[in-house]
Amino acid sequence: MDASPFDTELAEERRARLAAERLLQQKQSELKTANRKLNEHALSLSDQIVDQRRLMQELKGENSQVQQDLADANVKVVEVERLLWNAIESIQDGFALFDKNLNLIAANHPYISVLEGAEHIGPGVHFDSILDVCLDEGLVDLGDKSEDEWYDFMLDRWTHDVIEPVTLRFWNGMYVKLVDRRTNEGGIVSLALNITDSIQREEDLREARDKAQAADRAKSAFLAKMSHELRTPMNGVVGMADLLLENDLDEESQLYVSTIKSSGDALLDIINDVLDFSKIEADRIGLKEEAFDLERIVQEVALIVEPTVQQKRIRLDVDYDQFLPTEFIGDRGRIRQILINLVGNAVKFTNEGHVLIRVVGLPLEDEKIQLHITVEDTGIGIDADKVEHVFGEFNQIEEDANRKYEGTGLGLAITRRLIERMGGEVWIDSIKGEGSSFGFAVPLPIATTREATISALPDSLKTVLLVGPASVNQSVLRRQINLLGCKAEFCESIAALPEILNATNPDVIIAFQGQGFEDLPCVIDRTKEAASNIPIIALVSPADAAKIAEPTRLLTKPIMRSALFDKLLDCATEGNSRGGNNRDPKPVVMKPAKFRVLAAEDNKTNQLVFRKMLKNVEMDLTVVENGREAVDAYEKVDPHMIFMDISMPEMDGMEATAKIRKIERQQGKDPVPICAMTAHAMDGDKERISDYGLDYYLTKPLSRQALTGLISAIKIRTFGPEEDEPVSKEA
Repeated sequence: MDASPFDTELAEERRARLAAERLLQQKQSELKTANRKLNEHALSLSDQIVDQRRLMQELKGENSQVQQDLADANVKVVEVERLLWNAIESIQDGFALFDKNLNLIAANHPYISVLEGAEHIGPGVHFDSILDVCLDEGLVDLGDKSEDEWYDFMLDRWTHDVIEPVTLRFWNGMYVKLVDRRTNEGGIVSLALNITDSIQREEDLREARDKAQAADRAKSAFLAKMSHELRTPMNGVVGMADLLLENDLDEESQLYVSTIKSSGDALLDIINDVLDFSKIEADRIGLKEEAFDLERIVQEVALIVEPTVQQKRIRLDVDYDQFLPTEFIGDRGRIRQILINLVGNAVKFTNEGHVLIRVVGLPLEDEKIQLHITVEDTGIGIDADKVEHVFGEFNQIEEDANRKYEGTGLGLAITRRLIERMGGEVWIDSIKGEGSSFGFAVPLPIATTREATISALPDSLKTVLLVGPASVNQSVLRRQINLLGCKAEFCESIAALPEILNATNPDVIIAFQGQGFEDLPCVIDRTKEAASNIPIIALVSPADAAKIAEPTRLLTKPIMRSALFDKLLDCATEGNSRGGNNRDPKPVVMKPAKFRVLAAEDNKTNQLVFRKMLKNVEMDLTVVENGREAVDAYEKVDPHMIFMDISMPEMDGMEATAKIRKIERQQGKDPVPICAMTAHAMDGDKERISDYGLDYYLTKPLSRQALTGLISAIKIRTFGPEEDEPVSKEA
């Protein structure tokens, strides 16, 4: 049955109502969900608001703390700044700060106070205004600068990256040193240091230094004067004593004269030591660089002490390495002085046994030799704890064993300092009661590259007989003869000579004199009687050469290898070996000649000493009293040689020498040898005197050996050794 429209409408209405209910339920569900989300969001917002409020409270507290911290820091900065400026104000030195435009930012009171009359100087003022005040008020000593130059100089300083300090002297005597530095921002920090006290101290020190130098000059002048004044009379004392000892005196007189001479020599040693030490203390001692023969120096020193060696009856030996060169570059005088000190001490403190001088060397680079020289003795020795003591000034070992030995105590102190000045070192080995060994090492250049040894002698010369006592002469001769390839035999007693001649069959005889032996002329005469056909060479000092009769050959001390070689070669080439033709050799000694000598000496005593020392020398001697007379006598006498005193009245020796040299140049003459004989012995005197044209230099007291040796050398150079008559200088 069909549904009625009413039913249909009712069904549609029911469906619509159901749909509406379902939609309502859906909306209610959505609304509930929305409410729930809204509630959740509202709750979240509430929590955020609470958090924000809490954060705001916290931030508010922190902000207050920061503000408090900033306030506290500002207070501290102000306090530190106040303390800093208080400190800057409290110092005596000035402090100022300038900006990059050179405007003053701040300055302490000491900086401003020196600018008197400048009350307007303060922060904001430009630096050039400060300079204007200094110039306008005359506050600063400008020195040698003008105002504009000084102004430009002060401004220009600050334009450099590195600002050099400058010292200003203000009108009141204050010295200010400006030390300026640039800041990172380009400004200038300026420190004005008050150095017035330092300047005053420097002036005081400078004044003290000048006074000390003046005192040192006065001391040097005093020492030079005293040296001269002491040496002049000592020349008379020692010279006359030497001459007296050559006369036939009785035993008591001989003792008196020997005492005078030994006392004079001791006084001279003291004078030399004091002079040397004063020069070393003042660092005024110089070292000369010249060629010298070391072997000769060693032999000279040995000969100097030989009389004492013979008197004490001890033995003195020289051991010079035969492979060591003899010629070196150095200060000959100082090397000799060192050896005299060491050898003299060894002989002085040795009463029995021996003294040995040993010279060896080690090669170095650049043609140098490290010389090792030792002086060994069998003397009293030194305790190990007192070794360094002996090198001190004025020191000697104070004990009963050596209290009897006199001396200044300066010798070893001078020796050590001289060796150290030469770049060397000194040492000592000693055993108490057994002896000592003093040694030193110095590096010296070799003067020549030639071999130290000399060519061998002819085969015909095999044996040389030494007639004389055991001594340094015998030791030196033995070594040198062996070095030349010959055999050395000995005869220490004239009585045993015939027997020894038969046993040794010598080709040459060398005779010499010594302690306990006969006079040399007697030795030669006895030798000629026993061996008339054997060449004889007499070993003599230059002063004793005139005592030996012709035709004996002469070998003068010190004994040099070259001189010995020449004499032996001369004997060998004549063919006068034993068993050959008995003929008299041609005399070698020069005949007496009119050798003219001019001497200028103002001291009467020294004139007498000079005459007596040369009484046995064949010559014509003219003596004058001053330099003016010496110049006049030169033109009248035309001397072959001149001895010139230096300190003389009217005209001194240097001026006289200069005038003589001028005359020689004007007249075209050869220069005459001129020797200074002077009491001037200070360092530099020899060079100063030599500048005036003097050729030789002898210090007072004069040595007879030195005088006669020099005259002999000039004589031979002038006339020649084989001329019967002298040849004039003009010929």
